[in-house]
Amino acid sequence: MWAASCLASCCASCTCGLCTSAAAGISRRSARLAYCGLFALSLVLSWILREVAAPLLEQIPWINTFTHTPPKEWFQTNAVLRLSLGNFLFFIVLALMMIGVKDQNDKRVSWHHGGWILKIVVWAVLVLLMFFLPNVFITIYETLSKFGSGFFLLVQVVLLLDFTYAWNDSWVEKDEQKWYIALLSVSGLCYIATYSFSGVLFMWFNPSGHDCGLNVFFIVMTMILAFAFAVIALHPKVNGSLLPASVISVYCAYLCYSALSSEPRDYECNGLNNHSKPVSTTTLVLGMLTTVLSVVYSAVRAGSSTTFLSPPSSPKSSSSKPLIEEEIESGKNDTKPVTYSYFFFYLIFALASMYSAMLLTGWSSSTSGTSEQINVGWTSVWIRICTQWATAALYLWTLVAPLILSDREFY
Repeated sequence: MWAASCLASCCASCTCGLCTSAAAGISRRSARLAYCGLFALSLVLSWILREVAAPLLEQIPWINTFTHTPPKEWFQTNAVLRLSLGNFLFFIVLALMMIGVKDQNDKRVSWHHGGWILKIVVWAVLVLLMFFLPNVFITIYETLSKFGSGFFLLVQVVLLLDFTYAWNDSWVEKDEQKWYIALLSVSGLCYIATYSFSGVLFMWFNPSGHDCGLNVFFIVMTMILAFAFAVIALHPKVNGSLLPASVISVYCAYLCYSALSSEPRDYECNGLNNHSKPVSTTTLVLGMLTTVLSVVYSAVRAGSSTTFLSPPSSPKSSSSKPLIEEEIESGKNDTKPVTYSYFFFYLIFALASMYSAMLLTGWSSSTSGTSEQINVGWTSVWIRICTQWATAALYLWTLVAPLILSDREFY
């Protein structure tokens, strides 16, 4: 009990004291920023617990139920998952409460924008309660988090596809030669970067004297996908564009690098890690900060967008205007509609909570590694490779869908 009380006081003192003082001054416009701040704080707190909570968890009888005490990494993973579960429950409950909110006259709109002192208290209590749960609940959440994280990664892919099509449409609509030249220039640079980086990956992850067929397969597949994107996008029947193909190619190359760099440090084909120095505290902090910014951006961008309420923009789309806005404008309701889906906004934060937990625990494979490594292991490798393949499949589908489903209109 003493250890649990100490752990709870650490969580409460790090959150309530910082957030409650500013909660009363949060306006309607800054509500989303406040949710981002709370979410980012939860990620930082997860990282802190990952580093310091293991000795405390070892003394809690309903957590350390083992005859032989597990290694330190097990308790680090357990601490991250427990805080993540509290964060997930907080956002998923809010998401369920906001189902069906369509206009500003709904009383639940005030719940979204206000009540911040109560929300922070509820969040802190939920996080605290997670440290009193038996391990079986954490094991179940760990399994569910892998599926939720996969869905969150697909959300990121859809966002990227929507962004690239919107970028392409905005320059094409200008209908000026300089913008067409800009499109061609950016596309060419992206493809040069893709294949140049692929060559670098061959040097880093295919060291001489070792049989690294799996790494070679990943890199070659990345190059083949990039070439296929261009060929299909430029086919006369597809009526696509080179810019989205080139941007998706760069992203696939990045995913390939991210996957290969996640290979275990002692793997002979991971030449990058074999020649790198041990991870320093500064590197870990910078890496964690990058992760926080990336996850928060994805959660806010997805939750505030109408992208997921209508299909992604297609090359044949004649208008970049979201379908939902057209329906609202054509309606005759006098009520003012909400500017984004509150339900989806919270849902993305809930899924991002799962995803961040998987990042910090190496997709729950960190027990076989060291506490200095974040997101390292074969599980991380295959998650990123599968994300690359899913990205390629979704992009190719946006190209061929108008041909296959010719009786449907794509926006």
